[in-house]
Amino acid sequence: MSEFEPRLLMLIDDEPAQCRLITALASREGWRTIVARDAETAIAMLGTRQGMQLNAIILDQWVPGDDACTLIAELKSRRPALPILMLTASTSPLLAVEAMRSGATDYLIKPVAPDRLMQALRVATTHEAPRDELAPLTEKMPSTPDFESMIGAAPTFRKALAVAAKAARGHGPVLIEGESGAGKEMLIRAMHAASPRAKMPLRIVNIGGTPTNAIESVLFGHEKGAFPGAFDRQVGALQHCDGATLALDEIDRLPLVVQERLLESVRRGDVRPIGVRHSFRIDVRLIAASNVPLKELVDEGLFLPELYEALSQVTVTLAPLRERIGDIPALCRHFLAKIGEQPGLRSLGITDGALSLLAAYDWPGNVRQLQAVLFRAAVFCDGDALTGEDFPQLLNILGPSQSTAPSTPIPNHSGVMLYTADGNLRPLDEIEADVIRLAIGLYRGRMTEVARRLGIGRSTLYRKLSELGIDNAA
Repeated sequence: MSEFEPRLLMLIDDEPAQCRLITALASREGWRTIVARDAETAIAMLGTRQGMQLNAIILDQWVPGDDACTLIAELKSRRPALPILMLTASTSPLLAVEAMRSGATDYLIKPVAPDRLMQALRVATTHEAPRDELAPLTEKMPSTPDFESMIGAAPTFRKALAVAAKAARGHGPVLIEGESGAGKEMLIRAMHAASPRAKMPLRIVNIGGTPTNAIESVLFGHEKGAFPGAFDRQVGALQHCDGATLALDEIDRLPLVVQERLLESVRRGDVRPIGVRHSFRIDVRLIAASNVPLKELVDEGLFLPELYEALSQVTVTLAPLRERIGDIPALCRHFLAKIGEQPGLRSLGITDGALSLLAAYDWPGNVRQLQAVLFRAAVFCDGDALTGEDFPQLLNILGPSQSTAPSTPIPNHSGVMLYTADGNLRPLDEIEADVIRLAIGLYRGRMTEVARRLGIGRSTLYRKLSELGIDNAA
């Protein structure tokens, strides 16, 4: 379909205000919307001339209530190829599982952000790979906000965690840079949990998700009557976090005029709400997160160099997932264990073929996208382990050749295979033997150097060679 060809959306909803909002948002992307107020009308519309031209359906779960999944299945049985997005206020994983098994293409949690709605429609009606699919749901799965729960062995990732862990013990500003979905928010929570202010609140303000005309008020607060629409006094995030920690996510989208006010507050250690002549002293630990390198914005004149200097006393850079492909197996097993704990789901393994397929994709949505894709695959998996066939959209993009035979190991940049053909870890003695063989080859049989690099004595090394049946010339 040409991107200029009109697209038709059916909205099954009985809330006039929400109907107007979704209709307006969809029209910006070239969608024309027809509204069905109840399930019976929606089913009847499918058989009309207009209904045969539909490109997608958005269903508010509130309309059919507990029968939402039944309605989805009915719609899907009549029009199998038609994408169906369910809109709901529930964050229940069980409802998401039931909706998707009934045929829902995606699951949107109210209030849905405009960009999230548009992304869901684009993904549903094109061959685009899911990016932040199910993100609002998967991000609500229980997790421990500490450094131990940050999964990854890539040197750049471990170095970033080491810098963050050291910085967490202080009180100064920290700048975290990394692409969307790379784990910045999780790192913020881990730093707060390890900081001297751990018993105090952590507040995260998403600059990109805040209306531009409201950002200044959200950060600094305002007095009643300070501007049209200021019907009540509002305490800003900076004042609210006095003695605590304030994280500013997507600070790269902060308007210049607000940057100037924030710089003043950082330098002076105070805050002045809109409409107030005096300032309030504050003690706030600032953590800023950016999806792009702030230095580039400084060079382009889009970010104040003085504010950048103030915030970047410590800078932590999280590498994108495509630069630490070797971490994918551990991440997959971690996420699958968490997903298996959710109602309606179960624990699953993952084959080397599936891991090779996942490793071949470039993951523009990074770790968050990987988690969401695994969640969808787990919902529909009938076996005990995920295979390449459980990721049809990736197979469509990359081709079946990327779903390699089970015996093909996923690269882990070490020369040592950690997993068996069925996706489980190999026995420790086999891994240890491979590591020793690798070391002997790397250091050309110099056993003193091998023992030193492995952190063991020569006598221990020779004993292990004998126990494991390894020839010195391996």
